[in-house]
Amino acid sequence: MVKSPSCTAVVLAGGLNKRMQGRNKAFIQLGGRRFLTRIIDTVHACLEDCLIVTWQTDLYREWPVKVVADRLDVRSPLTGIHAGLLSMSDDYGLVTSCDTPLLQATVVARLLTELEPGADVIVPASGTYFQPLCALYSRRCAPVIEEILTQGEVKVDRLFARVRVKPVDYRHFEAVDPDLVSFFNVNTPGDLETARRLWQQMSADT
Repeated sequence: MVKSPSCTAVVLAGGLNKRMQGRNKAFIQLGGRRFLTRIIDTVHACLEDCLIVTWQTDLYREWPVKVVADRLDVRSPLTGIHAGLLSMSDDYGLVTSCDTPLLQATVVARLLTELEPGADVIVPASGTYFQPLCALYSRRCAPVIEEILTQGEVKVDRLFARVRVKPVDYRHFEAVDPDLVSFFNVNTPGDLETARRLWQQMSADT
């Protein structure tokens, strides 16, 4: 796959894991590999640079990528996106999360083809529903995110209402990931069992 010189992968690992009963999702194994290892390997197939954003930096030193801390004391994906954008040198960050272990490199590559300088956010969309944790964010979003968070807002869609968003229809990704497993988030023990079933099906098909 073609390496992109204009984008850094930003992997968020700052959740509290409450719905997973406190179990750190980054360290859960799927097919003998930890979630975070899977995701980093996937994004590295398309992008040279990758960083992890977390509020517990000491937990992630073993991974051979840059680890950066949240800069704002607010628990929200926006906090991680903000820190990631400010910590990279590229113009755009491919933001994903440590709880999407089925992310496919083909989906990342397809999303990167939509990169254009005029957009602040390039995001997979199904109608009015956006997939904010598999999306491209411009560094220009960082000051807007900081303003939103200091106003007490924590939802990512608050950002989308204030910047230039380029939606990319889910149909473009179904061509390379028919079941859209790349967008499956593991938040609960039940989700984990579903992810394991999906993984087994995918392994059987290859």
